[in-house]
Amino acid sequence: MSGLLGRLGSWCARHGKAVLALWVVAAALLMAGSVLFPGPATNDTSLPGTDAQRAVDLLKDGFGPGYEIGGSVQLVLYSPDGSLIAEPRKSAVERAAEQIRKVPHVVEVTPPSRTGGIAPSLEIGFIAVKLAGHDTTKMAETAKLLVEAAEPARAAGLEVVPAGSSSPANKEIKTGTSEIIGVICALLVLLFAFGTLVAAMIPIFVALVSIATGLGTIGLLGHLVDVPKQAPILATMIGLGVGIDYALFLLSRYRKLLADDVPVHEAIRRVAASSGGAVVFAGGTVIIALSALLLADFPMLQTLGWITGISVVCAVLTAVTLVPALLGMLGQRVNAFRLPFMGRRGSHGSSGWASLGNWVARRPWSVLALSVVLLGALAAPALGLKLGTLDNGYGDRGTDARRSYELLQAGFGPGMNGPLIVVADLETPVVDRKPAPAVLQNLKDRVADVEGVAHVGDPVLNERGTAALVQAIPDYAPSDPRALDVVKAVRALEIEGAKVHVGGEVAGMADANSKIAARTPLVVGVVVLLSALLLLLAFRSPVVAIKAAVMNLISLGAAFGALSLVFSLGLGSGLVGMDPPVNVDASYLSTLFFTVPIDSYIPLMLFAILFGLSMDYEVFLLTAVRQAYLRHGDNRRAVAEGLGSTGRVITSAALIMVSVFVAFVAYPDPMVKIFGVGLAVAIAVDATIIRGLLVPATMVLLGRFNWWCPAWLDRLLPNLSIEGQEEDEEIEEPSRELVGAGRG
Repeated sequence: MSGLLGRLGSWCARHGKAVLALWVVAAALLMAGSVLFPGPATNDTSLPGTDAQRAVDLLKDGFGPGYEIGGSVQLVLYSPDGSLIAEPRKSAVERAAEQIRKVPHVVEVTPPSRTGGIAPSLEIGFIAVKLAGHDTTKMAETAKLLVEAAEPARAAGLEVVPAGSSSPANKEIKTGTSEIIGVICALLVLLFAFGTLVAAMIPIFVALVSIATGLGTIGLLGHLVDVPKQAPILATMIGLGVGIDYALFLLSRYRKLLADDVPVHEAIRRVAASSGGAVVFAGGTVIIALSALLLADFPMLQTLGWITGISVVCAVLTAVTLVPALLGMLGQRVNAFRLPFMGRRGSHGSSGWASLGNWVARRPWSVLALSVVLLGALAAPALGLKLGTLDNGYGDRGTDARRSYELLQAGFGPGMNGPLIVVADLETPVVDRKPAPAVLQNLKDRVADVEGVAHVGDPVLNERGTAALVQAIPDYAPSDPRALDVVKAVRALEIEGAKVHVGGEVAGMADANSKIAARTPLVVGVVVLLSALLLLLAFRSPVVAIKAAVMNLISLGAAFGALSLVFSLGLGSGLVGMDPPVNVDASYLSTLFFTVPIDSYIPLMLFAILFGLSMDYEVFLLTAVRQAYLRHGDNRRAVAEGLGSTGRVITSAALIMVSVFVAFVAYPDPMVKIFGVGLAVAIAVDATIIRGLLVPATMVLLGRFNWWCPAWLDRLLPNLSIEGQEEDEEIEEPSRELVGAGRG
């Protein structure tokens, strides 16, 4: 592989302008195509084989418009000046309803009245709008048209806020200033690391081209597959981090070779062959981890995983082609525009890390004990991690979703934001509908008797009389764990002549939690095994492969510990910009410290992303240690040299990635904040405690056993030569014999 990458890098360096033009044109065309012909962004929230999915399927069977998911919109009304049924506000609402009926795809409009749609206070109500034939992937645009049509109500002094039927997992997340902040922070780190403007701009430029290509591809994929609405933001977060990091690793190696007086094109060949191989393997681990989410049996999570992986593929491809092209065009000018206050940086700045490596090598047992204590303390809070439903009550206060949530809760109770859709599959079709069959009244009465149910609507039959539905309003908000108990209680009902199924946001999340919990061991096992296998192929050492997998799991423990501290225990949730729900005390401390539920799919998604990203630094550190060991065969010295040669670049890369993820913590969406906190903490811990202390200490203690490989396995494994051919040529013959003996 090193030879192939070396030849590819040399070719790209010789044809730099053509390669640059191809990447820029491809990125521009893909982005333009995704903007001009955007594919619909939606989330496949189906849950095959679950009770909630059965309820959804029954809703599609002849209940008419408005009952299926996305078939209705509520326009929440608030009158700060008095009753909604008093003049002139009542007339204004009726005129607004008439205007709404004229909006395309509207088939039924029900204004608020004393018999329904208006709160006991008479100051809060809603206009129920049923739709048919509309594009359910453009509910935001549809809601905007409905609000505009309700102008008579707004003119009368009423507040009109749309409350769609979608869940927080199905809302669009638009990228914003967080990306700009992340890029600026990364540029500052690169300027400090390299000391020259040109060198600092190369990783930024390469990452931007990579992200543009990936986002353009993802946007156009919407015409072929269901693209989750979270995909662009996650692809940007991951793509920006790995795109800059991969280019940084190659550029650092290139500048070192230039400092050693290696000719430009020979330096590029060596960089592509050695560091390029490490980038390919590192990116491969991220892609494997994300692809393993296909085993999660949760369609949205499956699609989110492999589509996010597109950004990593683009980062790897730009690193091994565009970076050599730019280096070939710039040559020695990569060090141009040196910043005067920075001095000479990037070529020989490893003495501090080399000293740390020597310090660790002299006292490995003490360092190992210290690392274990620190990591144990960081991971311990993970035991208190609480999963739940992250509803709109935790959204940004400036959004319609949050405002409508608060109004409905204030007027009708917290359960109004998470109604249960109870659908009964009737054993005997109902032919004569008048008077109402006893089975329907029994259904309503039994559901109403369930503890925790506040209100039950009248039963509705489908056209064929084979199914009936009632809407049950629980006493609890969707994020309240007690709402799940209500779902279980309703599902446990045994009604003669009917089989009860429960759908809706709360029921769907309950089923998703169960499916994800059942598949988590499989996903974790596959990610760990495949990643370890990839490392085994790269370094031909079972010990290294197993140890790397264990180290990555440890860093994940620290990440989940941080999530538990901030969100499950509430120690600083307000400090990361979360807005407390309305039921939280308005005192200053209460706005800073309150608990936040974490959707069940987030930890598994975080596991896949973090396991892959953590493996990046493991690959780069092990590559340097392996090269040093092959040169002289002294394990202790090799560990110190490997840490010394990679410590600075790994720290810079980690600081860039942490800066990017922290920038996304400022994003208003709660889901993005949770990802930002978890990713930032994990990368920070991984690049400091684990790669700086724990990994070197364990490698010193293991000695030559690090590189031991059974003879039979050594014969089976292909020689991928991740270290690079030019490094192999520097190995002294006695050292080859040492390594061979170790393999035996």
